[in-house]
Amino acid sequence: MKKLINIQDIGQNFSKKFWRRSLVSGAAIAMLSAVTLPVVTGSGSAIAQQISQKVTQQDQTQTRSQPVQMMQAGDLNFPLWVWVIGGVVVVFIFLPQMGWILGLIVVGEREVGIVVKKFSLKGDLPPGQLVALNGEAGYQADTLAPGWHFGFYPWQYGIRKESVIVVPQGEIGLIIANDGKSIPPDRILGKTVPCDNFQNSREFLLAGGEKGRQLGILTAGTYRINTALFTIITSATAASHGMSPAELRLYSVATEKVGIVTALDGIPIEAGAIAGAIIPEHDNFQNAQLFINGGGRRGLQEQVILSGSWNINPWFAQIEQVKMTEIPIGYVGVVISFVGGAQDDVSGALFTHGHLVNVGDKGVWIEPLYPGKHPLNTHIMKVELVPTTNIVLNFSDRTEEHGYDSKLRALNVRSIDGFAFNLEVAQIIHVGSLDAPRVISRVGSMQNLVDHVLRPTVGNYFRNSAQAYTVLDFLIARSDRQAEAADFIRTAMHAYDVQAVDTLLGQIEPPETLMQTLTDRKIAEEQRKTYEVQRISQTQRQELVRETSLADIQREVVTAEQGVRIAELQANAKVKEASGEAEAIRVTGEAKADAYRAGVDALGGNSYVALQLMQTIGDRNVRVVPDVAVNGGDRGGGLLDGVLGMLLWNQNKEAKEAKNDHLTRLP
Repeated sequence: MKKLINIQDIGQNFSKKFWRRSLVSGAAIAMLSAVTLPVVTGSGSAIAQQISQKVTQQDQTQTRSQPVQMMQAGDLNFPLWVWVIGGVVVVFIFLPQMGWILGLIVVGEREVGIVVKKFSLKGDLPPGQLVALNGEAGYQADTLAPGWHFGFYPWQYGIRKESVIVVPQGEIGLIIANDGKSIPPDRILGKTVPCDNFQNSREFLLAGGEKGRQLGILTAGTYRINTALFTIITSATAASHGMSPAELRLYSVATEKVGIVTALDGIPIEAGAIAGAIIPEHDNFQNAQLFINGGGRRGLQEQVILSGSWNINPWFAQIEQVKMTEIPIGYVGVVISFVGGAQDDVSGALFTHGHLVNVGDKGVWIEPLYPGKHPLNTHIMKVELVPTTNIVLNFSDRTEEHGYDSKLRALNVRSIDGFAFNLEVAQIIHVGSLDAPRVISRVGSMQNLVDHVLRPTVGNYFRNSAQAYTVLDFLIARSDRQAEAADFIRTAMHAYDVQAVDTLLGQIEPPETLMQTLTDRKIAEEQRKTYEVQRISQTQRQELVRETSLADIQREVVTAEQGVRIAELQANAKVKEASGEAEAIRVTGEAKADAYRAGVDALGGNSYVALQLMQTIGDRNVRVVPDVAVNGGDRGGGLLDGVLGMLLWNQNKEAKEAKNDHLTRLP
């Protein structure tokens, strides 16, 4: 504020200004009369000369005052019209001075008059007060609106005209009060009081307004504000107050994002809490005073701000934008809330391995979030994604896209025969959407389920079961081992509210030596099978050849069969014929026997035999004389005689055969 002056200084200054302005006005009237009167009347040169002399005398005698000269000129006899013209001139000359004398202040349409009272008989301002409410000297609480205002004499008042405050569209204005009550230590911003958006300074002070930064803000518009009491910060003046123009713009929350609010004023958060509870009816933190009145607490807030533009005081709240929580298709989200009311367990008496609460309470919510986007405060709650589709977990070097099996490796087991080998397993599991909260309440996350439940369960089963089988049992009867594992793991995982859909055995890597033995055995078996196949092939080939030969000789076979049939028939005929002949011979013989018996009886035995012999020789042309007869002496030539006889007989035989052959060749 400016330093106030005392009454004596005001009187001296007023006297000097008054007489200076009077002298200048009188000189102006005299000069105007000297110029205009001769022109108007065309006469009165004597008067003009007198006036000229008066003016000359005024120039020569600086010590004489202008009012005395005017009184001397008054002795002259002026016509009436001169008095009229002179009066008009005097009015126009003294009109500005009349406004000054009457204390006239003119305030423009887009201005506000800030009043400073230079002195007052009502006493001084109380200590600590900067703006007067009861007419004390200094800045006044009331301002001058646009228009004419009288009574503000310059020797008592100083008027400073300020432009109205304009808050552009899309921005806000912040206020710093220079006077008022002190802000209590438990708050950092001045409370909001009824004062017509800080345009009524008197009401602000009388209502208990507090000095310093204010909770209230100015939205877009034009305001007539007493800048002696309030300092207004807009984007145009932000830099001079150490702020960024962006802080004075409306706060915009982008689409598909939420604003997480941290309140900078209010009562402290209660012990054990990490965020302030939701306070109703403060219009998304746009009415900071209602937030304070409702018991709002400073710090992180449970309530979030959705997408849109908001008139939020940056001194009161800071906002962090985060993406909405998205639950993909094929998943549900289990909410773990770090704030809330009662923690009553609603999981039921049978569920003893976790703790489930209703929606809005502190703990694991019993109802999951289904696919979609949800505006959650991720600073006070955590969402665990649980896939509701079948999940394949590989105990091998292969990793699925979900990544839950990134730490799983092939199982190293030892068989009953002492061989260690690697076994790859693929486990398929499924978690129902309604079972997901129970699973998370029990193990904390899907990764924990895999690491702390599934991996030890599957690994322990196969290590134990391998002790009862040989490596070859796994290689030869892997389907049986797989079915046994699936039944065991299905029962074990059911206790954790997880469905084990299937257990699949992958690659089995036995020891190299055992594998070589098995390979050799297999090769031998395959060779045996090959030989068997070849044998069967040869047999089949033989059958083919036989069948082909049979087909080729089928005609001969038929002919032979017919020949056999004919032969059989001929044999039968011959048998019949022989039987007939035998019967005939028997009958003939019997007849001959009867005849021979009769001949013997008639001729006697010897006679009848001689008779029959001669008859036979005659019928058959039997030679009685030999063809060759050799007879030797009695001196041991029997052998030689026999040889000579044989030679002669052979020659005779060859001659006969040649003769017969010649006869057969004759035509």
